[in-house]
Amino acid sequence: MGTDLHAPLGQNRGPGRQRRSIPFGRILGGFCLIAIAGFSLYSALMRDPLQKTQPAETAKKEDPAPAAETKPGSTEQTGQAGLTQVDPQSGANTTRVVTGDGSVVTMFSPSNRDGSGPVLINANQVGQDPRMAATPNDSLLEDSPFGRLPITSPSGLRPMDQYARPWSGARGTRIAIVVSGLGLSQTGTQRAIEKLPEEITLAFAASGNSLQRWMQEARRGGHEILIQVPFEPFDYPGNNPGPDTLLTSLPSAKNIENLHKAMGKITNYTGVMNYLGGRFLANSGAMEPVLRDIGKRGLLFLDDGSSAQSKSGMLSKTLEVPHAFADIQLDGELQQDAILRKLDELERIARRNGSAIGVASAFDESVDAISKWSEEAAMRGIEVVAVSALAEDPKHP
Repeated sequence: MGTDLHAPLGQNRGPGRQRRSIPFGRILGGFCLIAIAGFSLYSALMRDPLQKTQPAETAKKEDPAPAAETKPGSTEQTGQAGLTQVDPQSGANTTRVVTGDGSVVTMFSPSNRDGSGPVLINANQVGQDPRMAATPNDSLLEDSPFGRLPITSPSGLRPMDQYARPWSGARGTRIAIVVSGLGLSQTGTQRAIEKLPEEITLAFAASGNSLQRWMQEARRGGHEILIQVPFEPFDYPGNNPGPDTLLTSLPSAKNIENLHKAMGKITNYTGVMNYLGGRFLANSGAMEPVLRDIGKRGLLFLDDGSSAQSKSGMLSKTLEVPHAFADIQLDGELQQDAILRKLDELERIARRNGSAIGVASAFDESVDAISKWSEEAAMRGIEVVAVSALAEDPKHP
């Protein structure tokens, strides 16, 4: 008895049955699992009230070779080789046929309007997403023996609109500066692209080197670009602009061919600029078919203003070709101070007329002077714009 007093409490119990606590947490968890499973089964068996009821025919097995399907204005794009991609705004009928071997054949045909129903009117698209500026729009290109040439898309979109550099639209004083001859000197071209402000338009000489590479660099840098085509000067052949020069003595078909050779060198440009060409620009018979082709392809023509006898302005208005005319050659005297004085003169013309265009070559002195002047122009209330912003456009007067 005395020893039992020192035993730990409870150790003197008999071998009777011990009490066990009720596991309420496990019971509650089990009920939750049963409830979730029941709700999932209910959701799976119930029909979605927002889901459209499909006709009974759709439950039938599909024909392994379905009939042709025609969709007006379809823009479906597939990865099949040989399929044609149409412009999404073309309004064409698209007929897709799946052949027995699983190949997809797509046919396009124009859709006729009967005068009824709504008409979709699209605002003119200007500019290009900067992330895609170096990538051409395939709907604005056609294949040719001389490379891919610019065209107006079936919806009416022009390269001049797609690749134009946007501007503010304000009615202040505007100046466009075009630096030409890019591609002739590799170091000079790289320096011009890197140093010139992105508002400056760059013109690439068709006889230059690595033009595709430099085009991409310029477009990524925000520049609007032109292609510079050699035209016959008065003192030709003593002064020879280079291979494939457009000549007054050549048939128009040959001049168009030479024009296309130049056009096919690069893409993503808004227009054509002459290189020399006093005699050619003054000859209406030689100039007319060239301007007509440029306008048909949705491009502008920039006359560098070097020839007082040029007929390009008159012909462009007659043919309704977008056209611009340079007011001043900025680097006739190749010294930075002299070029800055010419830029001041260009500014006076712009303040008097509302706008002005200056052209220069990609010499180091020209690039330095233009860069310095452009930095100060905004503080004087001048907006430097791309040349397309100042072109006379008959379609958008």
